[in-house]
Amino acid sequence: MTQVARAGVGIMLLKDNKVLLGKRHSDPKKASSLLHGEGTWTFPGGKVDFGETIYDAAKREVKEETGIEVKNMEVMSITDEIKEDVHFVTIGFLCKDFEGEAKVMEPDEIIEWKWFDLNNLPSPIYPPSQKMIELYKEGIIYKK
Repeated sequence: MTQVARAGVGIMLLKDNKVLLGKRHSDPKKASSLLHGEGTWTFPGGKVDFGETIYDAAKREVKEETGIEVKNMEVMSITDEIKEDVHFVTIGFLCKDFEGEAKVMEPDEIIEWKWFDLNNLPSPIYPPSQKMIELYKEGIIYKK
């Protein structure tokens, strides 16, 4: 079987220089990540479904995971996550225009949502989210 890259989205919700991060479950089966992100802090996000635009996927993932309604967002980064058995291209979105408060909507995957100052982030951070943060701080979209 030929392996192919998959598309994913990550959304940086930004409010007062703080970003919303969710703590992934420490059980790999519950953390539900082909990139093995159990126990890490992550932005809302996930896989793009067939026939779905990346923008619609991003809005859907934020709503499903946090209950927050995205009003407007823009592409801020593109990253590659290449492992031995999986390759994801992640499109990062920056969202400053949203409504609602973060709630744990999928407790088997994400056990809590918290706001963190961009200059005082928790550890460890899920690798795609970490790359998004670094690119945002550098003011660039893609870095090889």
